[in-house]
Amino acid sequence: MMNTMRKRSLVVGLLTVVLAGCGGIPENRSMYSVHQPVVEKVDYTLDVTTGGNGLAYGEQGRLAGWFDAMGLKYGDRISIDDPSGNPATRSAVEAVASRYGIVPSGDPAPQTAGYVTAGTARIVVTRSKASVPGCPDWSAKSDFNPNNGLSSNYGCAVNSNLAAMVANPEDLVHGTEGSGSTVVMSSNKAIDAYRTAKTTGNGTEVTTTGSQSGIKGN
Repeated sequence: MMNTMRKRSLVVGLLTVVLAGCGGIPENRSMYSVHQPVVEKVDYTLDVTTGGNGLAYGEQGRLAGWFDAMGLKYGDRISIDDPSGNPATRSAVEAVASRYGIVPSGDPAPQTAGYVTAGTARIVVTRSKASVPGCPDWSAKSDFNPNNGLSSNYGCAVNSNLAAMVANPEDLVHGTEGSGSTVVMSSNKAIDAYRTAKTTGNGTEVTTTGSQSGIKGN
């Protein structure tokens, strides 16, 4: 009886060692990858001096220089924290931001550290970054797969490429808002413009142009 128990214990111990050396067993039995894109937001701030006509003298140039240093691009969100609520301040910021193809958000600015004093406004640039933490993941390398689960690295390549290529990481969170017109409607505008355009020729008349050349001998 003791010999039988010892043999069983030895078999269990060897099986445990073998499975441990294989690097884990895949447990994910769904069709979804464990590692999904994660979107992180970072706020950058600049305090500018305001005036009755919007920004004080020289502040628009200073703001433009800051946008250049930030490398302002599509996907960045600009918001304005102006205690006075002067519409001229927003117009002045919009004039600078429009050079980069961005319209400041009308939503309240995110809460930032410090206090915005009177006579100043805080410009906040919110930049999002998408990444897939934990990829690549080869922790489950075993061919022993009793649960018929997916590889721990399943989806890492596709999701990492998606996170790297998406122009606006915010679209991964809540999607993008449409303009109300479908792609078909937009393409039809180009087709209608082509059909209604006047011909560049002379109607039904055919004109020919050419040149004549001859060889003269001595």
